[in-house]
Amino acid sequence: MLISRTLIDAATAAHLPAHGVLFVDARFDLNQPGGRDPGKGDQDYASSHVPGAVRADLDRDLADMATPSLGRGRHPLPSAASFSAWLSHAGWRPDLQVVVYDAAGGSLAAARFWWLARLAGIDNVAVLDGGWPAWLAAGLPTDNVVPLREPTAVHVVFDESGTVNADELAEGVASGRLLLLDARAAPRYRGEVEPLDPVAGHVPGARNRPFSENLDGEGRFRSPEELARAFKAAIAPHPAEDVVHMCGSGVTACHNLLAMEYAGLCGSRLYAPSWSGWVSDPSRAVATGEG
Repeated sequence: MLISRTLIDAATAAHLPAHGVLFVDARFDLNQPGGRDPGKGDQDYASSHVPGAVRADLDRDLADMATPSLGRGRHPLPSAASFSAWLSHAGWRPDLQVVVYDAAGGSLAAARFWWLARLAGIDNVAVLDGGWPAWLAAGLPTDNVVPLREPTAVHVVFDESGTVNADELAEGVASGRLLLLDARAAPRYRGEVEPLDPVAGHVPGARNRPFSENLDGEGRFRSPEELARAFKAAIAPHPAEDVVHMCGSGVTACHNLLAMEYAGLCGSRLYAPSWSGWVSDPSRAVATGEG
């Protein structure tokens, strides 16, 4: 069953047949050091979630935090084997429409889950537009029951062409072959503040497109037409296929990937280590200011 491959609204998601949908709760607290609570998502899920939803934690399930490597950034990509294991445990099947949500309009772990699924060749995955707040605002049912799903045997392979390494990125941006879009807030991009990483600034040649600009005042995605106009202006004269996305650790950059695909601009890629990976090598150049 394929209902959506990008976004889905709460009312539509709520009326999907139970046997044909897999809800994924990806709520996660990604605040700055000192305020970050990595267990909050699990606590929120245990308290209340979309009925039937399974849990996917950013640190535990959508990143490889067990084998730290400076060059891979603060949220290294998980292996295809570990993502396969999560899908198997969740009872995923190819015929299921997957609906993933977080508490921030899809701008955190939900978009990361969506992108990993696409990297694994899974198309029928949609982010809940407006996330958990939209579900609650619609007055839809919730419960705190952890579902017992029958495990499946899943083996996926990640499409390596969906990512770019640091060397290819540096050469591509320097030559003008690639355009790099940085999803961080403008003050971080300009190097005025840096709450998480040891060096402030951005990759030379990168343009700034804060992921927050994808959402309206209610935390829902802007229309495909609005997004298409904005991204075409941001990437001109490059086509979508020449665009590489980054952020601080490869999480919120996925929001821009999702927004572009929702707008019909497909084929861009991710520099997964992002800024945290870039600055792990002191020999790499750093820029500040507007770019």
